[in-house]
Amino acid sequence: MCPVSGPAGGSFDYAGYPHGVLASYPHGVYIGGMNPTEEAAVAVDHPAPAGDATPQHGYTGNKDAYLRRLKRIEGQVRGIARMVDEDKYCIDILTQVSAVTKALHAVSLGLVEEHIGHCVVGAASEPDPAARAEAIDAKVKEAADAIGRLLR
Repeated sequence: MCPVSGPAGGSFDYAGYPHGVLASYPHGVYIGGMNPTEEAAVAVDHPAPAGDATPQHGYTGNKDAYLRRLKRIEGQVRGIARMVDEDKYCIDILTQVSAVTKALHAVSLGLVEEHIGHCVVGAASEPDPAARAEAIDAKVKEAADAIGRLLR
């Protein structure tokens, strides 16, 4: 990857930054890229379910990365609870709440992107034109409703 102009006019090399859905995390939420174990986990292909198994969702390919991120967020929330228990300064607690909120928004945006890229696009592959239009409308409405809930 090529270096680009960074803060204060310096150059910044994005070679170490995450790829795929994790690259959509806002700058400062997922700093420093992924370690080799995380990179390998993101690259894991989850097999398609057979027969009556649970349907594959858009996020399935990145499920391990989502779970790791959610576990980190869970740890941050526990840390906030500990800060309250230890009577830490309220602004310090609010700073941590803000970080958790941003991290959850990043996960949410990734899931919306996965829904549109997998579920909405999948609805467009319906062979029957009438059913296709209905399926696309339903999936787009689901996405719009989810985005609306995120913006409240």
